[in-house]
Amino acid sequence: MPGSKSIIGDYGQWISSLKKEIPALSFRNSKWQALDQWKNEALIKVNELLAKPCIQEVPVVTVEKKYTFDGLEIEELSWQLPYGRVTRAVLLKPSGVTKSLPGILALHDHAGKKYFGYRKIVRTSDDPHPLIRDHQSTDYSGKAWANEIARKGYVVLVHDTFAFGSRRVRYEDVEGLGYGPLNVNNRTDSDSEKPENIELYNQWAGEHEHVMSKSLFSAGTTWPGVVLAEDQIALSILSDRADVDPDRIGCGGLSGGGLRTVYLGGLDPRIKCAVCVGFMTTWNDLILHKSFTHTWMTYAPLLPNYLDFPEILGLRVPLPTLVQNNIHDDLYTLSEMKKADIILVEVYKKANAAQHYKAVFYDGPHKFDAKMQSDAFQWFDKYLK
Repeated sequence: MPGSKSIIGDYGQWISSLKKEIPALSFRNSKWQALDQWKNEALIKVNELLAKPCIQEVPVVTVEKKYTFDGLEIEELSWQLPYGRVTRAVLLKPSGVTKSLPGILALHDHAGKKYFGYRKIVRTSDDPHPLIRDHQSTDYSGKAWANEIARKGYVVLVHDTFAFGSRRVRYEDVEGLGYGPLNVNNRTDSDSEKPENIELYNQWAGEHEHVMSKSLFSAGTTWPGVVLAEDQIALSILSDRADVDPDRIGCGGLSGGGLRTVYLGGLDPRIKCAVCVGFMTTWNDLILHKSFTHTWMTYAPLLPNYLDFPEILGLRVPLPTLVQNNIHDDLYTLSEMKKADIILVEVYKKANAAQHYKAVFYDGPHKFDAKMQSDAFQWFDKYLK
């Protein structure tokens, strides 16, 4: 109605009204009673709308380097997808362990820092890049959480996903943007590790997101679809290892890693335990309040007609799911975070799996701090060990 305020002015209430309170493929809809029938139909539709690119074969993995650090055996890995530059990754596991272990696909965050990918949540030396040290201090209580959980008895794989780290867009590969804030003509070397150059690159990459997203839509795919495809390849690589029990694999991550958990955990049943950190709300929150705080990686056209946002993760029911929220997280509206929790409670209750879902609200801003990490690791231990 006129006078109602939102991030899109007085159009907010009207646009919000276009979305049904209980979408067509919501398990909360009374139409759906049989879990398997609902899940089959919902997964078909969601996969159709994500339109992920087809990667037919798991690529050959190259071990670039092996060494021991921080009580862990570390492998630096790479693989070539059918498009883009080589994907780089790191695998961590406890030193000296010979038996097969549960696996964790640790999903790095977004944070507006596309120069780095997996490096944001691991530590492979006593002298990390100063921007990595600052990021881990601010968001992770100074910890490299992938290392922390590996030491607890997991094989942990962390890879650069689409448009991050080794997979990032390079200035030298771009043409046609010689104007305004996206001007690539005066940029410095995109491979420079100087903090000022990295900060400049991250600013440019943030401005480039809408360009990439429009190009993906024009090609008939979506950003979350591309990321899902790449994360599923990494999951296959982890699952195929002789030192990993493929029936005991979890995934999790903060922020952009939480978003990736929503899609990967929701759509791939190989993920037996999921921990979504700092990325849970409703489509209504994004319509009216918070879409501008989030990456284009979030959005798949028409998907809200069929599922509310938390119900994407709810597609994994009855498999165990932990959602960790921060009460003072500026990326979301608290009331909508709580509504998302109510939705997931309803989904799990209807599937007679209420004991396999839990949401926790922590004091403080957007983060995955030491307390949250401890709780997440206990959740993984409960279901994967």
